[in-house]
Amino acid sequence: MNDFAPDSGYAPPPLVPSPSYEPPTPPATPQLPRSTQLLNQIRAAVEQVFVGQTEVIHQVLAALLAGGHVLLEGKPGLGKTHLVLALSRTFGAGFRRIQFTPDLMPSDVTGHTLYDLGSQSFRVRYGPVFTQLLLADEINRAPAKTQSALLEVMQEAQVTIDGETHALQPPFMTFATQNPIEQEGTYPLPEAQLDRFLLKVLIDYPNAQQEAQIVRAVSSAAGGRGLNPNDVPPVCSTEDILQAQREAAAVEAVESVVNYAVNLTRATRNHGAIALGAGTRGAISLVRVAKSYALLEGRNYITPGDVKRASLPVLRHRVTLTPEVAISGQTVDQVLESVIRGVEAPRM
Repeated sequence: MNDFAPDSGYAPPPLVPSPSYEPPTPPATPQLPRSTQLLNQIRAAVEQVFVGQTEVIHQVLAALLAGGHVLLEGKPGLGKTHLVLALSRTFGAGFRRIQFTPDLMPSDVTGHTLYDLGSQSFRVRYGPVFTQLLLADEINRAPAKTQSALLEVMQEAQVTIDGETHALQPPFMTFATQNPIEQEGTYPLPEAQLDRFLLKVLIDYPNAQQEAQIVRAVSSAAGGRGLNPNDVPPVCSTEDILQAQREAAAVEAVESVVNYAVNLTRATRNHGAIALGAGTRGAISLVRVAKSYALLEGRNYITPGDVKRASLPVLRHRVTLTPEVAISGQTVDQVLESVIRGVEAPRM
């Protein structure tokens, strides 16, 4: 007898419907650190008024994270003042500007004591360096003695007036602008002061499309006040910036990448086109800026690419070309690029 005959009382099990197809859930996008997100917002805010200078803004933010000073070089009218003022607005930092001129005195920069007839006592009149973001405009138009008045401020974040030391409020940064040295009425910066700048950032003309965008934005506002840095909205607080600086300092730097930074710096001392190479502070600065670049991209470790990207702005003001090379028209950046090509980067 067939056990599966219809009259056997057997009923086949009900069919189980096939589950509908559901595509796999894509992996979640890694969350960027909060500091990286804030810095991206700062970059976007500054770019609203400082158009066409993405790499310049990136380098300035790296210096901010590293707590270093910046030397800005470019022709007049390229928005150097706009850049620093806009940056100060993004995190509510104090901002002061000093216009350097041939008759500017050191006490005009740092401050001095004066006798108050009302109280019949001496009191301190604080100079414009008592701020957080200091813009030293056209610093190479003042003589060396006045330029050197910034030396202690940049190195120690403090000012000594008549023997009394006054600390500055962090984060403190000096942004010094200078016009190219071939222009008349300029004085070369002392080597000791040049070395105090973490970066030398070059600002060039925007391209034609970006320049047209600037012209439209400025000319369409009443009184030609478009792209006003005072209109930049706040993004975060100074405490957020200080926290980001601590995070940047904690970024991991493996031994091979640190050695790469050292080798790049040492190579500048043994190049035939360079009369004076970079010192140890150059290697330190390479690693500090590389850490900033890593945090700007949301990483907690540096790569040889970070060091290589930092090389030109970190080293260009720390080397001196031989007279023969300088006369030939070869630039510092061209020589440094040949140095970089000659140093093997470690593999990660």
